[in-house]
Amino acid sequence: MAKTRQQKTSEIQDFVDGLKGAKTTVFADISALKVQNVSAFRRGAKKESVAVSVAKKTLLRRALQEAGVTAVDVDALKGSVAMLFSTGEEVAGAKLIEALRKDYENVRVLGGLLEGKWMTSNEVVALAKLPSKQQLLGQLVGTLAAPISGFMNTLSGNTRGLVNVLNAIKEAKA
Repeated sequence: MAKTRQQKTSEIQDFVDGLKGAKTTVFADISALKVQNVSAFRRGAKKESVAVSVAKKTLLRRALQEAGVTAVDVDALKGSVAMLFSTGEEVAGAKLIEALRKDYENVRVLGGLLEGKWMTSNEVVALAKLPSKQQLLGQLVGTLAAPISGFMNTLSGNTRGLVNVLNAIKEAKA
C-alpha cells in the first residue's frame, strides 16, 4: 500500500530529527537480511542508543536537504538504505554494523556522517575498530596513574631493601 503525503512528511521529519540529533550516522545496505534478523538487529541497536531507519532514496534526499547536509550523494548509495543514528557513543553505530557484517556477509556499509562530514565505507570500518569511550577513559587513567605507581614502587623497594638488610644482620648475630 502506498504511503500518504502525511506519512511521507512524518517520515522525512523523523529522518531530519535523526540526522540533527545523531553524533554519527552510518548508511548501510541491509536488504539481504530476513525480517526476523532485522528485528533482532533493531532491538540490539536500541540497547546501544542507536536508532535504525530504512529510507527510500527520494525521502532520504529530501531529509538531507531539510537537515542542511550536503556531504551525502544519495545517488551513490546502492541498494536499500538503512541509517543508523548514534545518539550515545560516536562509534556505536559503526560497531553494530561491523558486528552484523561478521554474521552476514551480504550486509554492506555504504558510508557515514561524522560531525557533518562524509566518511567512506573504509573510514566507517576504521571507526568501528576504535575502542569505546569507556575503554579510552580507562586507558587514560592507567596512563596517568603509571608514573605515580612507579614512584610508589621505587619508594617501597628502598624500604623493602632496608628491611631485608636488617633481617640479614639480625640472622647473622643470632
